[in-house]
Amino acid sequence: MQIGIYSFGERTIDPETGRLLSPQERMRRLMEEIELADQVGLDMFAVGEHHRPDFVVSAPAVVLGAAAVRTRHIRLSSAVVVLSSDDPVRVFEQFATVDLLSGGRAEIMVGRGSFIESFPLFGYDLRDYDALFEEKLDLLLKLREQERITWSGRFRPPLRNQGVYPRPIQQPLPVWIAVGGTPESAVRAGSLGLPMAIAIIGGLPERFHYLKELHAEAARKAGYSTVPPISINAHGVVADTSQEAFNQAFPAFKHMMDRIGRERGWPPMTREQFEFSVSLRGANFVGSPQQVIEKILYQHTIFQHQRFLMQISVGTLPHRTVLRSIELLGTVVAPAVHKALATPQPVEGEE
Repeated sequence: MQIGIYSFGERTIDPETGRLLSPQERMRRLMEEIELADQVGLDMFAVGEHHRPDFVVSAPAVVLGAAAVRTRHIRLSSAVVVLSSDDPVRVFEQFATVDLLSGGRAEIMVGRGSFIESFPLFGYDLRDYDALFEEKLDLLLKLREQERITWSGRFRPPLRNQGVYPRPIQQPLPVWIAVGGTPESAVRAGSLGLPMAIAIIGGLPERFHYLKELHAEAARKAGYSTVPPISINAHGVVADTSQEAFNQAFPAFKHMMDRIGRERGWPPMTREQFEFSVSLRGANFVGSPQQVIEKILYQHTIFQHQRFLMQISVGTLPHRTVLRSIELLGTVVAPAVHKALATPQPVEGEE
């Protein structure tokens, strides 16, 4: 299993100091986080696109380009590019450039986006939410296959035997689809033979198992001989003790989730809800290294997933907390998970 981190470059009030970090300082810290993740042997670091004051990453490819020249081994991905409000040609060109800068370590994770600020910002109509994503994904996948392309659609000027450059090192450049809880998204990913990332940030994770089944069945129906990989993406903090992890995570998680909840009509997060979320069957990976190891392995019995990504900086956590969490994830958690899964796992459907 690949294990890594994703971040949106969260920028909220630090609960310890009461201070709001400058965008420059938050970006500097983000670069430190990516460099450390590379040094401790994690497999992936991904950054997500937002256009809000509480996140500093609005241009994932720019951040990943900077990370590419400061790292050596770690794979670099978006999480996600909001493809519906972007131009697939520019997305492909940007990530092909990251691939060249990194020596073949770039990936694109695309999604429709859980926030909608990018649609009016770039002049798109939310009534076209689904159609935009479907059409632009079609173009992005064709750009991976063809150096020169002829294509037409509803939302973008046509391309007539035009070349798109530069070409990446990886052939093809990996593209993942990120999904929340929408069955149609899982079916789309499977039908296209694309790997799928499932974001689980609340509730009982086993309730998302049906997305895995839909994805696999769609891939089989489309004629793919192997089912594409899946990733579980979740919130978490790893600390030396479970109490330390809880005490650091709860105020920051509550601040961020309550802030988003006020926009979407969610009730405030209670301590009891958070306590359940960090239990074995809950959604959040908050605890000591051993607790996080047990939870990753527990969820592997449900999903048999090939990748796990943790969002550590949910809300503003002390920088030392984030760095220690990355260190423990890379030096303690990941090796233990790899060792536990080294024994061949039974393939679904086989005796």
